Amino acid sequence: MNAGQQYKLSGVARPHDALHMLDEICEHFVEHADVEREGHQALLKSKLGTASIRIEDRRLLIDLACPSETALQMSRNSIAEHLFYFAGDEPLELDWAKATALTSLPNINELTVISAEDVTPHMRRVRFSCDNIEAFAGGDMHVRLLVPPKGRTPVWPGYREDGRVAWPEGEDELLVRVYTIRGLDKEQKELWIDFLQHPTPGVPTPGGDFARDAEPGQVVALLGPGGGGVPDAKTLLMAGDESSLPAIARILEELPADTKVEAIIEVADEREQQQLKTAASVNVRWLHRKSYPAGSAQVLLEEAKAAVAAASEDTFVWFACEKEDVRAMRTFLKNRAHDRKKRYVAWYWERAED
Repeated sequence: MNAGQQYKLSGVARPHDALHMLDEICEHFVEHADVEREGHQALLKSKLGTASIRIEDRRLLIDLACPSETALQMSRNSIAEHLFYFAGDEPLELDWAKATALTSLPNINELTVISAEDVTPHMRRVRFSCDNIEAFAGGDMHVRLLVPPKGRTPVWPGYREDGRVAWPEGEDELLVRVYTIRGLDKEQKELWIDFLQHPTPGVPTPGGDFARDAEPGQVVALLGPGGGGVPDAKTLLMAGDESSLPAIARILEELPADTKVEAIIEVADEREQQQLKTAASVNVRWLHRKSYPAGSAQVLLEEAKAAVAAASEDTFVWFACEKEDVRAMRTFLKNRAHDRKKRYVAWYWERAED
């Protein structure tokens, strides 16, 4: 912690299994922060500040230190949301030393739909106007899209006492989904998001449904941005399917010219390919599921593994697709002792159970 981190907050979590919870925290946040783990204690360092979490008497003792009140509340929220997510149906109590000083979320912005168009048969782009466009001009790309029910005045969320977001309920319930900002125009105060009209049967598509029916003048909000920035590396291996294609395209556009990239992208067929603009030196290999032999499975994963095995040790590995494939890639990289600071491995969707 440096001298600028003067805003502090402590909390106590009482999970069903403190050690398992700490394991979950470290496994998840390693893709979003610098995680240092030693036995029953972990230290998470990010742009928001630091979070020290340790086990004592089957409890998790949490100490946050951040450079501003806003960062402190965002850090509290991130920890709280993930603790309850990891707890699932198991009991969890979470208390903080003091209540939030903020009455509303600090990183929420209203946007208005300008237009919507199909980029490919299964990818639809929605353009938005945003008065506070500077809030999205930094390195982070991921946001939570908040869509109010049509015909109702939007009711935006605040904070709960335990640090989680207090979402509107009943007739004011919001559609909430995580997306990547595909691009923005600061002069025009516009940004756009690409929505996958998911080709996999049985996968719910509420976000895709919004994009299909989006109308000019429709008001939504974005919460964020947070995470998903451009890797700081000279050599980069990127692999993903359609769900991660907007992020891959955005990253390629922002890479400097002295970067070398190998990209492996799985889509349904050639119609789903997109032109990728970049100043970097890029070799793109498209995989078409419709051309796979019957019974093929995990083709993208296996192709990505082979590429990792052939890559140099200093290559940054970026891999994003379905949950189980991502877990398999994490295990593969761990067994190879691949530097955690040189990887981004995240799941963007989950297959429906049979």
